Amino acid sequence: MMHGGSLTWLQTIIQNKFKKMKLIAKDVYQIPLMPRNSINAYLVEDVLIDAGIRSSSSTIFRSISGKQVSTHVLTHAHADHQGSSKVICEQLNIPLWCSPPEKPQAENGNVTKEYPKQNHIVTKFQKRFWAGEGYKVSRTLKENDYIGDFAVIETPGHSSGHLSFYREKDGLLIVGDALVNMNLLTTVVGLHEPPSLFTADREVNIKSIKKLASLHPKILCFGHGPVLNNAGKFELFAKSL
Repeated sequence: MMHGGSLTWLQTIIQNKFKKMKLIAKDVYQIPLMPRNSINAYLVEDVLIDAGIRSSSSTIFRSISGKQVSTHVLTHAHADHQGSSKVICEQLNIPLWCSPPEKPQAENGNVTKEYPKQNHIVTKFQKRFWAGEGYKVSRTLKENDYIGDFAVIETPGHSSGHLSFYREKDGLLIVGDALVNMNLLTTVVGLHEPPSLFTADREVNIKSIKKLASLHPKILCFGHGPVLNNAGKFELFAKSL
């Protein structure tokens, strides 16, 4: 027979396992795809931004059940953002959008192409187990295009065609991987540049971080790490680079 404490512990595990997406702001939901927010996707209005790794599709489908989703957009075509894109687009019958530089990788599935160390064990692991098959891109996005109320911002560096998305009326910023809000090894929360192992051009990425900081966003939503309610911390981090 289970004691009350054990039952509560078991219920917590079950609830966390099947936990749905979290409302961040009006029409913006975070979809945690790995423990401790280590990989995230977002539902922004009726647009799914990013799709985690190859095994993330079931979590995404469970989370968005009952929600209208018309489009799937990639911040960038890396293995931990594109992994479930093909499955999502096919099953929901929705188009895939990304920037022009990301289009070849999104379509051919060679999503580790820009990683600086092709022979690194992590690169090989992601290519084999995380990356999804390619899917046709229906539209490409550029600076100052809009998806709903969100302006498209070109933030290259981590990848050549990385995009972020900004809603001016409430200062909400979908960062992607221009920076992260956790140490990806320890999962300790904190602002960092994205890991050099996966970043095409660090100096260009720093310029993109500073570009985003100039917007003075109030809420930052990351590809990796928890949401940050910003009160100047982001600007101080950008200034330190």
